[in-house]
Amino acid sequence: MEIRELRYFVAVAEELHFGKAAQRLGIAQPPLSRTITQLERRLGIALLERTSRKVTLTEAGAVLLAEGHAILSAVTAAERHAQQAATAHPSLVLAVKTGTAGELLTKLLDAYAAEPGAATVELLLCEAHQHQRLLQDGQADVALLHLPFDSAAGLDTETLYTEGQVAILPASHPLAGRSQVQMADVTTLPTLPMARWPGPGGSYPEGPGAEVRNLTQLFQLIALGRTTVVIPESAAADLRRDLAAVPVLDAPSVTTVIAWPPRSRLRTVADLIRVATRL
Repeated sequence: MEIRELRYFVAVAEELHFGKAAQRLGIAQPPLSRTITQLERRLGIALLERTSRKVTLTEAGAVLLAEGHAILSAVTAAERHAQQAATAHPSLVLAVKTGTAGELLTKLLDAYAAEPGAATVELLLCEAHQHQRLLQDGQADVALLHLPFDSAAGLDTETLYTEGQVAILPASHPLAGRSQVQMADVTTLPTLPMARWPGPGGSYPEGPGAEVRNLTQLFQLIALGRTTVVIPESAAADLRRDLAAVPVLDAPSVTTVIAWPPRSRLRTVADLIRVATRL
């Protein structure tokens, strides 16, 4: 199977429309259709069910789509890593969720920069649940994740630290003056429903709370009295004056880990991980 054939198939499988897939690939539709037909003939299986009205995936096609994503991500990462290895000034990309791990990130970047032969670290600020795809696609070399909120499935990790959680409330709210609260105190507030984060597929769970993607947006909505949230203590550092952070005694602990693809062989990544675990 050629990489070109796999790219063509993945485009059709995702669009479920030959015309849209051809437009996305920048090619004419007839050669795209011929390539998919040749691929099916060579494999001896049907990957797509075609009618005059729609295109659907067969069970075999669904399997190849999942495998194809992994293969194409590995190819993209291999291209980028090979280019990095050939440059006289290596760099690495660190993916971090916007607004999190502030103090740790500053210490990590300063400590790594002091290492002999340190590479240039490019920060890739991302939103919830994007780390895994960025690492798998080769857009990032390493990431800071917060378990159990982020998924580390299929990644290698090293634990950095574990911390408690706090409720973020408007400073004028009655609970804001307490020294501590329980989860039930926060999750049952009728006028401040819990904020909702997107899942791995990008969709939001059902509920009355505001849909949020990053802490900047979230804190603005909390200050306006629209929602509330329970987050790791470190994410509440340097909180704006119109908000308050109250420890939540029975909230589960959050573990921050540094994560990377298991296939990674970059010396720069190994050096950054070594510095992070030392800190």
